This record gives sequence, C-alpha cells and structure tokens, in this order.
Amino acid sequence: MLWYYSRQVCSTILLLMLFAMACAGYAYLVNERRPADDPQKKVYHPSSIFLTPFTLPFFILGWLSRFAFKAVLYGIFLVAFTIVLLVFRKSPVPPWLDNAITEIGNRILGGNTFLIKTLWKDWNPRRT
Repeated sequence: MLWYYSRQVCSTILLLMLFAMACAGYAYLVNERRPADDPQKKVYHPSSIFLTPFTLPFFILGWLSRFAFKAVLYGIFLVAFTIVLLVFRKSPVPPWLDNAITEIGNRILGGNTFLIKTLWKDWNPRRT
C-alpha cells in the first residue's frame, strides 16, 4: 500500500523539478539580456540552473516551516493578547514586562552606542 502511488508521485515530482529548472533557466536568460548598466541585473552562475532540483526540496521545506511557524506564532499572539486584555484591564503593559522591555532596550542602545564609538572615534553626543 505504501508504494501503490509511487509512480504518480515520482512523475509529479519529476515534472515539478523540470518546471523549476525551466523557470530558473528562463530567469537566467532574461537576466543575461539586460544591459550591463541595468540596476536589476544580477550575477548568476550558469550551473545554478542545474542545482535547482537539489535545492528546491529544501526551499519548499523552508517555506512550509516558515508558514507553520508564523501560523503558530499568530495563534499564540491571539491567545496571549486576549488574556492580557482580560487580566490587565488597568494597564496594557504590566510593570514586570515594562521593566524587561526597558532593560532589553537599554542593552540594545548600549551595544549600538559601543559600535558607533568603535567605528567613529570622533563621535561626540554633546556636539551642537
């Protein structure tokens, strides 16, 4: 029973791979026809067309995983937002969450300021 539809599945996957290779080949040709000074022209390797059958399953798996992750995250957000609205009617942000958000923001600002001071040595925040 497991292998009953294997011929149809394999032929469908093969057609999908050929379609993906045709799309990659067409995109490569369109890109090569663009003039050299066109800002949309990119540098693609010609053998990337033939790599398509091997990378397509990973891309599809990644897209499906991303979709599932976003759907789960959206569901969690809906439940959490409903609970926050019902439980914390006085303040939309509880004090412990406000402190945590402020702490995270301070660390991010400190790190960014360190990067700016490191990259631009003559930086002075008090300069007018």
